[in-house]
Amino acid sequence: MKLTANSPLFHDEILARQHLERMRWPKGPVCPHCGVEKGATALDGKAHRPGLYQCNECRSQFSVTVGTVFERSKVPISKWLFATWLLCSSKKGVSAHQVHRQIGVTYKTAWFMCHRIREAMAPGAYPPRLGGEGKTIEADETYIRNPEKAKRSRKTRTKGPLANNEMVFALVERDGDVRSFHLSQHDLANVRGYLKANADPKSDLRTDQSGLYRGVGKHYASHETVNHGKREYVRGDIHTNTIEGYFGILKRGIGGVYQHVSAKHLKRYLSEFDFRYNGRKVSDDERTNLALAAIDGRRLTYRRVDA
Repeated sequence: MKLTANSPLFHDEILARQHLERMRWPKGPVCPHCGVEKGATALDGKAHRPGLYQCNECRSQFSVTVGTVFERSKVPISKWLFATWLLCSSKKGVSAHQVHRQIGVTYKTAWFMCHRIREAMAPGAYPPRLGGEGKTIEADETYIRNPEKAKRSRKTRTKGPLANNEMVFALVERDGDVRSFHLSQHDLANVRGYLKANADPKSDLRTDQSGLYRGVGKHYASHETVNHGKREYVRGDIHTNTIEGYFGILKRGIGGVYQHVSAKHLKRYLSEFDFRYNGRKVSDDERTNLALAAIDGRRLTYRRVDA
């Protein structure tokens, strides 16, 4: 059954907890303390809260939220699931104000919940490189306006693309995934480093004629460019329209929904937009379940958010 805002899953705590357990433990409870699988006993006594387990190996007690982005939160699991579904089903994102109004929590709580969920959406520490033999990767950069930088640049009369903006560099595999990064340094060495780490050298690389990609072609199966300065956008299969389409979604979301994103949190918003784009071929409900399955080991504290 397709989820809606009125679905029982978002309003019944027992159903929400059971659903989260199925997503996180498809083969049964796993102790987050010692890692033992199928070796836990449900504590159903009156002295225990619902959903509490005890590991038969290390004797530690735990629930489905321990070791996840939901840990030590007083917000009910049903509201966590509701917020996750809202973020996963909104193509251009959903503001914390909208979340706080819709699920019935304070704005501060909604803001922090959204950041925790974005943490779950982020890729792992060492994701596999995009592309491969016979596959095409497009690379490009765009700029996100930073009002704080704009104020400083007006005072100092600073000019250039980074004076009022934050640079976002992204790679997309055609008919595949996207991966975007917030770059603090706008130079060839930095871009080349991200390309080397995230794009398979057996791929065919497509870019515009920016100097940031000068000389990188020798590291890939082929490297072709289009000259946007001369209004050339497509030449056969040589184009960057796929990554430009992603940037369109990103900018409409940040400019129209979030309106202002600080530099220190931009990487989390990029994880959110990447996650939704990479899950574009599945339903909103399946995308939500993918996010719930990724909450393990992603605990986020207030200190980390404010850092």
